[in-house]
Amino acid sequence: MRDSLAHESVHRHLKGRFGHPYAYVEETESTQLLLEGAPEGAVAATDLQTAGRGRYGRVWEAPAGTALLCSIVLHPPAGRDAPELTLVGAIAAAEAIEGATTLAAQIKWPNDVMLNRRKVCGVLGELRGGIVTLGIGMNVNQTREQLPPQAHTPAASLRTITGATYDRAPLLGSLLFRLERLYDKWRHAGLTEVFTEIGPRDFLRGRPVTVDGKTGVAVGIDREGRLELEVEHGERVAVESGQVVYER
Repeated sequence: MRDSLAHESVHRHLKGRFGHPYAYVEETESTQLLLEGAPEGAVAATDLQTAGRGRYGRVWEAPAGTALLCSIVLHPPAGRDAPELTLVGAIAAAEAIEGATTLAAQIKWPNDVMLNRRKVCGVLGELRGGIVTLGIGMNVNQTREQLPPQAHTPAASLRTITGATYDRAPLLGSLLFRLERLYDKWRHAGLTEVFTEIGPRDFLRGRPVTVDGKTGVAVGIDREGRLELEVEHGERVAVESGQVVYER
């Protein structure tokens, strides 16, 4: 069977409650649009996203059938900081990538997953009416020629790094299973409950960075999901969000 994200390919790889219901179309503007009114755990996936977006309105493009493009509906409980779910999604994506490639993946705060110092995945959470739709775009089988040449962060795919191609259906199943486990922990006790999964994967730690005009050395991601910087005279500041420029 050819690599496919159609329901008949994916359903046997769904091991938990995430992915029920599951919507798939060959092409859509955005998988987010397929989940209006959907219950928690609902997932939408596509082979081609014609209006996919990253942070700051950046365009997310990939040739049809080469990337893993999906959105998941989450209903975070009152009292939890919903924006933290972007980091939770990044951990799940990093774990799924590690499972598929046996290579160590890292998280570039706040929402990118890196492999061999290149971005292979982005996570974008949108909060509306207390509901989070978590969009995940993972570069899987693109060739070098199919990747954006001048991306804000150097891009790669699992294929360009390992030389292998991957069946996206089991990769999606792995991603959803890991996300469900991490999400349940987060629901119980917040980011503290999954914090041990972040530290070893912190891509920016120790790097000189600039975040929206603040320049310093990244100390690490703290337990509230902020990026802690050491600035002039050893002072430390915590940044809640922003665009990161780092020394490569």
